[in-house]
Amino acid sequence: MYIFIEINKRQRKENNYSLYTSTERLLNHKIMKNISPFHLAIPVDNLSLCRAFYGNVLGCEEGRSSEHWVDFNFFGHQLVIHQRPETDEAPKKVYNPVDGQNVPVPHFGVVLEWDIWHELKALISNKDIQFIIEPYIRFKGQAGEQATMFFLDPEGNALEFKTFKNMESLFSK
Repeated sequence: MYIFIEINKRQRKENNYSLYTSTERLLNHKIMKNISPFHLAIPVDNLSLCRAFYGNVLGCEEGRSSEHWVDFNFFGHQLVIHQRPETDEAPKKVYNPVDGQNVPVPHFGVVLEWDIWHELKALISNKDIQFIIEPYIRFKGQAGEQATMFFLDPEGNALEFKTFKNMESLFSK
């Protein structure tokens, strides 16, 4: 089953992500049939800015929402952005070394099919999004070889998108 995510480009005064002038296809990706969707809720300070990022930049379809939270279809999974209470402190940034890179912890993302990952890499490269780990092949020639990239949402939440030429190597040792 293929899903074509169409984004209606809307001008939004409050964000920097109104980069579109017409409706265009963002991603054509295959949903994995035998996988249970996960649910992830993350805190944000600027709900409008993050709503535009996940909706307009990543092409996530918006679901239910209120003035304090927004649901998104994040590549077949449920992502909810919640307005952070003003009393909360920002989390400390932590990094762990992986394959010679400083990987931000925590982070979240999706494992995509090879061609879809390359489409997303091209899309992100053409936007005003800075990679914190540039797209590259990790564990080259080893078990679990994968292409990966990391970037931040407007609130500093780290996202990782990865792919494997052979999806069966996802849990290889």
